[in-house]
Amino acid sequence: MRRLFAFLLCLFAPLAACAQSPAPTNAPANGFDFLIGEWSLDVRVKVSGLAAWIHGTPKLTGTLRAWRTADGIDDELRIVDASGNPRSTTRSRRTFDAATARWSIASLDPYDARDGAASARLEDGEMRVEGSYRKGDARTLTRTRYYAIAPDAFRLRQDRSTDDGATWDEGAFEYDAKRIAPAAAPR
Repeated sequence: MRRLFAFLLCLFAPLAACAQSPAPTNAPANGFDFLIGEWSLDVRVKVSGLAAWIHGTPKLTGTLRAWRTADGIDDELRIVDASGNPRSTTRSRRTFDAATARWSIASLDPYDARDGAASARLEDGEMRVEGSYRKGDARTLTRTRYYAIAPDAFRLRQDRSTDDGATWDEGAFEYDAKRIAPAAAPR
């Protein structure tokens, strides 16, 4: 069911109206509102082993575009390498569940054949997200922090586990975001 929802999100979200919808009535004003707009990203991934020794750390950049929908916030994350080749194109839908006081996130990266689900909460000025994604039969757990949130910048750090949380690769994926525009619409 989750994969179907994510697929439908990617299929129909571009057909949505480009105008910003009002905030969902059950969502707290201080939730993921900071994402609304367009952002430039300086992306860092942790690499190790022979590939890192031969090729070094890849230079990655990206953009994040987020907009309101009738029931939450949708966003599109695009990451490219130094030559402009796509590395990730993730589409996410974030909805607030008043009963649990948490955000639910469904995401899909059709470029990398990966889908995910997560739950988020605002804690001590940071948005903390716990989730997982699947790529084929492999499942990866994630714990993500959005922090240093300011009107024109924020940071993200994601830890990953491929052994059901027994061990974690801390800081496996990180980026610094700088605001480019105060509003964004689906492409």
